[in-house]
Amino acid sequence: MEINSPAQWSPDIYNKAWNFATLAHQGQFYGGAQEGQKIEYINHIGAVTMEVIWALSLSAGCDGNLAIQCALLHDVVEDTKYNYEDIKQQFGEQVANGVLALTKNEKLSGKEAQIKDSLQRIRLQPKEVWMVKLADRICNLQQPPYYWNNQKIISYQQEAGLIYDALHEANSVLATRLKNKINNYTNFLKKG
Repeated sequence: MEINSPAQWSPDIYNKAWNFATLAHQGQFYGGAQEGQKIEYINHIGAVTMEVIWALSLSAGCDGNLAIQCALLHDVVEDTKYNYEDIKQQFGEQVANGVLALTKNEKLSGKEAQIKDSLQRIRLQPKEVWMVKLADRICNLQQPPYYWNNQKIISYQQEAGLIYDALHEANSVLATRLKNKINNYTNFLKKG
């Protein structure tokens, strides 16, 4: 694959958002593939951002700073004490709008309504925000937490299909990677 002028981004902007996200998510954990595993949440943030940086290195014409800041901050409003105004004050309106679009509206009833609403809001944002959602789901399609049953695994796979269908036009390398993850997710179904 030939690379023509990959997206540029600033290490200083990255570090500012990384430090903010690290402090915001301090003390948060998620369940691992093995019973009793607790993984620091910042691991997820770093993984999503790595996917975005990889895609930026293979993509021309993207705003790398927007994509990376939104990747690092994508769960701050949803999962921490910080809100839209905090993000706007620290990182500007465009980043805050991207993070807000990536945030589920928990006032809506049911996961399906929340994901459809979020996808509609993401589609109104620049493609760099779409890329973050693709990268987020790529990372979330690793081996599921040990306590998920087959119904939850299948439901999550189907939800990933909705994300792919809505956002795959944003970036071909992330879209291909997400499609492969969706196709292989049934490998995690529990036997018996």
